[in-house]
Amino acid sequence: MSDATEIAKAAKTAFETSQLIPSSERVQALHEIRRELEAAKDEILAANRQDLEAAQKEVDAGRMSGSLLKRLDLNKGDKWDSMLQGITDVAGLPDPNGIVSYASELDDDLELYRVSCPIGVLLVIFEARPEVVVNIASLAIKSGNAAILKGGKESNETTKLLSSAIQGALSKTSIPSTYIQAIQTRAEVSALLGLDQYIDLVIPRGSNSLVRNIQNSTRIPVMGHADGLCSVYIDASADPKKATRVAVDSKIDYPAACNAAETLILHDSILHTIWPDVAKALLAADVKLLCDTPSLAALQSLSPAPANFATHASPAPPEAYTTEHLSLTLSVLTVPSLAAAIAHINAHSSHHTDSIVTEDEAAASVFCRGVDSAGTFVNASTRFADGFRYGFGTEVGISTGRIHARGPVGLEGLVTYKYVLKSKGGEGHVVGEFGAGEGKKRYKHRKIEAATVPF
Repeated sequence: MSDATEIAKAAKTAFETSQLIPSSERVQALHEIRRELEAAKDEILAANRQDLEAAQKEVDAGRMSGSLLKRLDLNKGDKWDSMLQGITDVAGLPDPNGIVSYASELDDDLELYRVSCPIGVLLVIFEARPEVVVNIASLAIKSGNAAILKGGKESNETTKLLSSAIQGALSKTSIPSTYIQAIQTRAEVSALLGLDQYIDLVIPRGSNSLVRNIQNSTRIPVMGHADGLCSVYIDASADPKKATRVAVDSKIDYPAACNAAETLILHDSILHTIWPDVAKALLAADVKLLCDTPSLAALQSLSPAPANFATHASPAPPEAYTTEHLSLTLSVLTVPSLAAAIAHINAHSSHHTDSIVTEDEAAASVFCRGVDSAGTFVNASTRFADGFRYGFGTEVGISTGRIHARGPVGLEGLVTYKYVLKSKGGEGHVVGEFGAGEGKKRYKHRKIEAATVPF
């Protein structure tokens, strides 16, 4: 039996044997993980700096993107504290399991319940972002799923220590240490992708090529998104101040994020009113604008020309509107109508998150219903598309699929359901008693009030 098979089998066994562990003990395990990480903070951040130094050399040599380097940094700002807070937030969320979404009495004393339950074993593959190890471990433990984690080679040292801290914490609890496992090699990933008898869901987080490769290499269901081509559409009735605030924040708050705006769509009626001020604000923030002919002409007509205009505004190449820039670059498109904006988004976006800036409630409603994306926002930055900001504690990733989970995936996206049928009669119930013939029983299908559900 290969190492990968042993890992997957151990994860499946850990999942199956842990199903009766109370929610309170899972919460205790999360608090233990936070304590273990706090104790190992200096060592982990030192390892992260080591990863950053090695990654910087790769960037300098042109073998790694700058956006990937930014995602790797665990020392930056409040990233460490946010990671720890995410554990506490997840611990405080309601248990997503054992929730009844349907209850019916098929016959006297024969009750049917649809009850939420864990998915099983998760295989999570990610690039950079070492905090994903902790995010996924927290969500998996709370939701009752086992997880196998594979980080990118660029975060190897950080991932090793984070995983070690989690393993150490679990060894002090009733949850098996094999409940959360980390692997290091691509060969192990390739082998695991073929083990659908043990692994129930694959969640890739990273580049388009990573996600596409995973989707094409396994029979196991895959949840995630390949691109983050988000758009902001400024409608004819937009408030100028809101337009500027939303457009700028959507682009510059964190340009390397999958929920950063990559395309700005303008209604042609605002080219000489709202657009100049929005453009000036973007240019002042060092954003490079790839403009279509009308939006560029509107800026060229301004006197004096906006600061940075000569160096930061240029004609958009054909591929601009299908490119995830992941940098301070923004494609700009002019449309004659709301319908044209919706058509462009549905044809060219990645169905992640798109926002409209408008004061017209009818236009907002049409946009939210017409745009086929996981998130449709009104007068709000696309950067709000995040599990932490939604109140999910943290997220396992973003899903742009139509089935099961969509948008930021938190605890609720990591559970499925089972049907529980309970006969409370003295002799039990058998199907042979029911039918259309004489003397046969008829199904009653009476709704059971949620307040009386015994879960």
